[in-house]
Amino acid sequence: MKYHTLGETGLVVSEICLGTMTFSSGEGMWKAIAGVEQEQADQLLKTSFDAGVNFVDTADVYSNGGSEMTLAQAIRNTGIARKEIVIATKAFGRTGPGRNDLGASRGHLMDAIDASLKRLGTEYIDLYQIHGSDPITPMEETLRALDTLVAHGKVRYIGCSNWYAWQVMKSLGISAAKNLARMDTLQAYYSIAGRDLEREIVPMLKDQRTGLLVWSPLAGGLLSGKFSRENQKPGDSRRSEFDFPIVDKERAWRILDVLRPVAEAHGTSVASVALAWVLSKPFVTSVIIGAKKIEQLKENLAAADLQLSGEEMRKLDEVSELPEEYPGWMVKRMGTNRLE
Repeated sequence: MKYHTLGETGLVVSEICLGTMTFSSGEGMWKAIAGVEQEQADQLLKTSFDAGVNFVDTADVYSNGGSEMTLAQAIRNTGIARKEIVIATKAFGRTGPGRNDLGASRGHLMDAIDASLKRLGTEYIDLYQIHGSDPITPMEETLRALDTLVAHGKVRYIGCSNWYAWQVMKSLGISAAKNLARMDTLQAYYSIAGRDLEREIVPMLKDQRTGLLVWSPLAGGLLSGKFSRENQKPGDSRRSEFDFPIVDKERAWRILDVLRPVAEAHGTSVASVALAWVLSKPFVTSVIIGAKKIEQLKENLAAADLQLSGEEMRKLDEVSELPEEYPGWMVKRMGTNRLE
């Protein structure tokens, strides 16, 4: 297991983060996504921790708070010291019936943090993330609220999730100008079947030294090895019921055609190769993996030790390469001879 600093901070996290969206159970969409009860959650956390994972991610909306509570009990049951584990959670989604029970307003965040702290049974959150983009709350209001939480010791670092590159840059500019806590991380979707992040967001993250936490590195299970052109709805996959995130399926089948022989050559799974590809990218801080079964978790953890050859990476990069898009192709053309 390798470790990286969380963005431009001194906090060290494992390159694999245990995602706990599967913890607990619930109704609606959570019925398909979650379902991991306490005993199994304990085993998943202990197996991850024993493998070197010191980083866990949850959110207040996962199973309507059930994920946070199950994670807290798992930490207690496994005897992991609080200082040995980095806890990340998120706020933004609806947590009640009221008009102000969602969003990134100061009022909602002040309520949400106290509720998360209670459910998680801790005095502080290591990384507190805004789960989405709020179209009505001024960004400065959100940042001032987060800065207050940091000043009060309830939160140690802050981040965001599912934001545009320009929004992250705007937040960093406000934080610098107003001397407020800055966004240290972006949590975003990225996989070999979904590389859109590389157009604008990755260059921005590299320039600003902001950490990238990857969610759904297996494209919602599409790259688990269960799916193929011939079997597009396997019965034992969450994606068969909850088709998310959005993926170009034809492109994914072409990528799987290259992933499978690479996996066979290494005597490992398609999922491990897909994860190893993401882990190999130098701009990735940590990859969030979720699981419902110990066998699935161990298979995913094995990706940390999988070394792909230069030729294998070339083939995988080539088959998954993004088509050129404006202004990228024009920027590239205009800057070609800059140093010649």
